[in-house]
Amino acid sequence: MGKDLIEFKQETMQEKRKRCNNRTILHCDVNNFFASVECISRPELKDKPVAVSGNPETRTGIILAKNEIAKKFGVKTGDAIFEAKQKCPDLICLPPHHSLYEKISKQIIEIYYDYTDTVESFGIDECWLDVTSSTKLLGTGKEIADKIRQRVFDEIGVTISVGVSFSKLFAKLGSDYKKPFATTEISKDNYKEIVYPLPVDSVIGIGRRSIIKLEKMNVKTLGDYVKLPDSELKLKFGINGVLLKQKLLGYDFDEVIDNNLKPEVKSVGNGTTTIVDIISRDETSSLIQFLSEKISKRLEEKNLAGQTIHISIKTSDFKHFSRSESYFELLQTQEEISKHAISLLDSFWKYDTKIRAIRIAVSNLKCLDSPSQISFFEENKTKNIEKTINEIKRKYGKNIIELGSVLKSNFINLNKDD
Repeated sequence: MGKDLIEFKQETMQEKRKRCNNRTILHCDVNNFFASVECISRPELKDKPVAVSGNPETRTGIILAKNEIAKKFGVKTGDAIFEAKQKCPDLICLPPHHSLYEKISKQIIEIYYDYTDTVESFGIDECWLDVTSSTKLLGTGKEIADKIRQRVFDEIGVTISVGVSFSKLFAKLGSDYKKPFATTEISKDNYKEIVYPLPVDSVIGIGRRSIIKLEKMNVKTLGDYVKLPDSELKLKFGINGVLLKQKLLGYDFDEVIDNNLKPEVKSVGNGTTTIVDIISRDETSSLIQFLSEKISKRLEEKNLAGQTIHISIKTSDFKHFSRSESYFELLQTQEEISKHAISLLDSFWKYDTKIRAIRIAVSNLKCLDSPSQISFFEENKTKNIEKTINEIKRKYGKNIIELGSVLKSNFINLNKDD
């Protein structure tokens, strides 16, 4: 009986591999989404360099998005406004209008649903579409992608880039490969030619620390990465280092999960106003870890994880700054959330102004009962430890165990309710 069971499992995996390799998946990415929406809503901005930024009137904050014209001047997302203005003196900076972006995003997704009933959002401006069944009626994956691109442009007025492939990872790399308003097909015949010359940081989920390790190993491209022995990958990055290699070799079985199967909860967040203003990176990191632990606990209780981190800060003079970023892996643990939140804050904050309040939220949520993409270099040890700590807190009280950095702080109210 044991032998029969093993044979059955092997046969099921073979069937799954065959089915997944015959899929047609699209990844649709709206080009310069925020800035593009601003331009279509205000016709007078056509043919002008435009950026969406924080506090454009006071020239503080950073560039959140820019249109193609601004990009040609060298304006980059994350630039300080004054830096962007030096590159492009005529740059028009506008505040974000999130309700408008959400409205346009829903209109675009409605178009996607005309081509398939399986659409998975990845942030507000990106979606995966499984069009495998649609190819029988609507043509090849590339033909469907081109139809969608043209229709979005004709009906909405923005351009999208589309990747077409047999896996989610390659489809995502395809949409990034050629911009704007382009379709790139990565097939079983050409994926090595297209994917392997790409730099290792082309894959979302390979963070800065991993990049540093890979550079020391003289790994610069994804082609270099797949040449590494499994034993070395497992030693340096854990089992998920090996899993990434398998995906890059074409063995990617991640499913496209339709938006309608996602949980109703849109985000899980936590924020606080500090007892005294803080300014140093160490103090700010401690506070982020404190908030991340509370978020992690609530995510675990709901059996959820998210792919987008939002962080907002309020300074001592009541100015607001915020930023969000999406990741390929699902985030649930305190370590994962705090690591990405701190890195996100580092990308735009210089720790030269006092902070009086911070809020962190995790969105783009998924139930962990569903198939999911985990961090490529994640280890399960941390998750098991954090689950145990949360169980102890539930049983004996929320303050029975605390992070050492939090206990040493004099600016966090530990007795404040979640």
